[in-house]
Amino acid sequence: MQIAMDKQELKEVVKEAIKEIIEEEKMESFLKNIPFVSKEEMEDISKLYGKPAKEKIAVREEEMEL
Repeated sequence: MQIAMDKQELKEVVKEAIKEIIEEEKMESFLKNIPFVSKEEMEDISKLYGKPAKEKIAVREEEMEL
């Protein structure tokens, strides 16, 4: 199977793929750097701030084209 595309199209496809990979790596790195919260710490947080509301409100929405 062969796909015909010019140099600029190939460049854009590669560029988009690299952007996606970098975003995934950034998110993974961010999540790995969130400190662990013990059960006792979580109880203290709940006492100070109360329990979170059951209804979640979207703060940010983003559309993706696949």
